Amino acid sequence: MPDGTIVRPYGDTTGDGMVQTSFTLPVPAGPPAEGAALQLANKMGIEPAMVVHSHAIDSGYTFFVVYGSVKHLVDLDAVQVEERAYPLLSSSEINAAIRSGLGRKLVVLGACIGTDAHTVGIDAILNVKGFAGEKGLEYLREMAVTNLGAQVTVPDLVSRARAARADAVLVSQVVTQKDAHLRNTRELAAAFREAMGDSRPLLVVGGPRFDPAMAADLGVDKVFGRGTTPGEVASYLVHALVPQKEPS
Repeated sequence: MPDGTIVRPYGDTTGDGMVQTSFTLPVPAGPPAEGAALQLANKMGIEPAMVVHSHAIDSGYTFFVVYGSVKHLVDLDAVQVEERAYPLLSSSEINAAIRSGLGRKLVVLGACIGTDAHTVGIDAILNVKGFAGEKGLEYLREMAVTNLGAQVTVPDLVSRARAARADAVLVSQVVTQKDAHLRNTRELAAAFREAMGDSRPLLVVGGPRFDPAMAADLGVDKVFGRGTTPGEVASYLVHALVPQKEPS
């Protein structure tokens, strides 16, 4: 295997290139379907490939799990990710920063927009019970948090944010079929831009299928992906919204 920062996938032994992938084909289950799956795997660069699991999921559809070796290499030096540009703060540090920097409570609204009824994400960030051992934003004394729940229309969210003089609006999107989360986010950004211009609140979106590097493309200020914790979100809000006092 090449030295340095070039690596290959690991399966049974180091550098053997073994990978596993799954997909569905619109073909009835059976030997021809497995042959079609192997053909697709070969075209993906998986060769030799094995169908290690398959089953019919509906009339005319088959789900596959394929295992095999790829020859592709990964250059770690070429990997680009969104690096966190702010420190993670404790609850007491967050409260102290808001108290000294704003002199009032930081107003936060959260919601799931459109037809998305999955509140697990927004609840994990906002509710006191929190997520991953961290309490949600409602626990922070210096934040005034309102969770609007599910299926909130974008016009209603804009109206509620304006009435509350929200500093930040947090939106969770779990439904991703046909890129609904991207479409909804762009609609959100456009509506706030049209209604409030430069005086709009900070717009933060999150969900399991978001790429954190897409914020500018989507027209929002920050994008959080899967596994985000309440502390990460709260620390970002302080970083983005609370003036930092110069050390004396």
